[in-house]
Amino acid sequence: MNNILEYKGYHTKVEYDSQDHILYGKIEGINDYVNFESDNLDDVENEFHSAVDDYLSFCEEVGKAPEKEYKGSFNVRISPELHKKLALVAYKKGDSLNKCVEEALSAYVSADSKATESSDGITLSVPSPEDYEGSKFSELPPIHLVYTAQTYKKVVEN
Repeated sequence: MNNILEYKGYHTKVEYDSQDHILYGKIEGINDYVNFESDNLDDVENEFHSAVDDYLSFCEEVGKAPEKEYKGSFNVRISPELHKKLALVAYKKGDSLNKCVEEALSAYVSADSKATESSDGITLSVPSPEDYEGSKFSELPPIHLVYTAQTYKKVVEN
């Protein structure tokens, strides 16, 4: 099942309201609030397209540049201990904290295709050090994370 739609570089997640019996969504990743709804499954994609087109037309009419999705900056809340460790790793490697976080997130996203479901939950296998050839993470061992509803487990291969 895929409830994510894309049109002209904008995305939405279509959801269902069981009380009003409608499908609805909003453009994700922008500060402006642009939504749509449909009571007909066959029309929901057209409603999303119309919402995007109306947004772009409105911005043009009022002389405003339409917002783009995901500007490349966001706030991340982590524990002070992890923040300190990350900053020290970046400092030792001669990188900025932003560069270190970007590399870690790139590794995480590339590993996403290696996620598998099992009766224990979802297992995410991070690529081996060879997959990071030339990156700052080439010395790190592979990590396997298992997510279940009750617990997180971190196992580092020897």
